[in-house]
Amino acid sequence: MMTVCILGRKLGMSQVYDEKGNSIPVTVVEAGPCPIVQRKTQDRDGYVAVQMGFQAQREKRVNRPRKGHFDAAGVAPTRILREFRLDENQDGEKFQVGEVISAGAFLQGDVVNVTGTSKGRGFQGGVKRHGWSGGRATHGSMFHRAPGSIGASAYPSRVVPGHPLPGHMGDERVTVRHLHVVRVLADQNLILLRGSVPGPRKGVLQIRLVARSPEAAAAETAGEVETPKKKED
Repeated sequence: MMTVCILGRKLGMSQVYDEKGNSIPVTVVEAGPCPIVQRKTQDRDGYVAVQMGFQAQREKRVNRPRKGHFDAAGVAPTRILREFRLDENQDGEKFQVGEVISAGAFLQGDVVNVTGTSKGRGFQGGVKRHGWSGGRATHGSMFHRAPGSIGASAYPSRVVPGHPLPGHMGDERVTVRHLHVVRVLADQNLILLRGSVPGPRKGVLQIRLVARSPEAAAAETAGEVETPKKKED
């Protein structure tokens, strides 16, 4: 099975219905088209990866170093660039610079991992950040949402490293694993994933194929899965 990965943008959540009339919560993701801008190799870069672009950008908004990077690949400038790491023995050579990966590379029933940046919540207290129960809410308690005692007095006379405390919450790289592809609308560059994915609306997502369903695997073997488009000379 060839490695399949793509960049996308979270559009929001909705619901669809299966053949039995059951409601399925889905996240609508605008996936691709993503041109391959660069290939990283073990000999030259020390690791194997493929770099993709997403969301076309006007040329006048691209600085000269970035423009030279796109010109070397022969692709139009994009606003977003991301890398997908591959195993050394994986099929990095199957990705060619200038090819375009679109939503049609995925099939209904596929299992994917989705990586994004979670919503930033700013500085938060322990009740919201760590789920503390807090103190009594009665009158005169003087202890409602405060941290309270956090260390021993005699030994070790210090706060143990890693103790949960108030602080910055969110804005972290999060991966949600094993989400199922409910539907693929290739003509609209849309993929519907069962469940929720990290990040706000319009947040950038990295989607990587984990496994094909038996039906999708059969379609891939029969050559019905969309292959990357070659660069036009």
